Amino acid sequence: MKTTLILTAVAAALALAGCNSKPDAPTADTAETPAADTAAAASATTTIAAAIAAAPTLKSLASGVQTAGLAETLSGAGPFTVFAPTDAGFEQVPPVTRDGWMRPAQKDVLASVLQYHVVPGKLTMADLAAKIAEGGGKAVLKTADGQDLAATKSGETILLTSSSGNKATVTQADLGQSNGVIHVIDAVLVPAM
Repeated sequence: MKTTLILTAVAAALALAGCNSKPDAPTADTAETPAADTAAAASATTTIAAAIAAAPTLKSLASGVQTAGLAETLSGAGPFTVFAPTDAGFEQVPPVTRDGWMRPAQKDVLASVLQYHVVPGKLTMADLAAKIAEGGGKAVLKTADGQDLAATKSGETILLTSSSGNKATVTQADLGQSNGVIHVIDAVLVPAM
């Protein structure tokens, strides 16, 4: 209950700040995340939390996971699917909002926002594409915070749309870990408030 409340507050703060309301997201071909940066963190013997901590382009997410107290969860058995925003994705969030999340008083809000990026179970890009096809062009995923996250395809690119309407593109997929899979995305997803 406390985590849901925190996630809701974080999502509200992001939505109010106008985080990433862009209508069109870049394709994977124009992504800022070099495959080599994050690929080094992909390992079937490494947990999601450890892989995020080791990835040079996911430092903001790693810091948030630690601050929100989610490292233990993302080190657990899972399996989990994590849509991991890059540092450049976090830079799209207004500084006052980002800084606010990192304060101890906002730990629950930060945890809520980050849990919105986690889907229980392991979903590869092939699994997501199949769910999108089964759904007639749209798959609705239930996140760890209990809210819906929509997935669609644009060509071969997977586009995620949050419950608040902002979008993120999967720029690097299927980074398998011992307790699930990481898909790198280009923006922070904002849950509904």
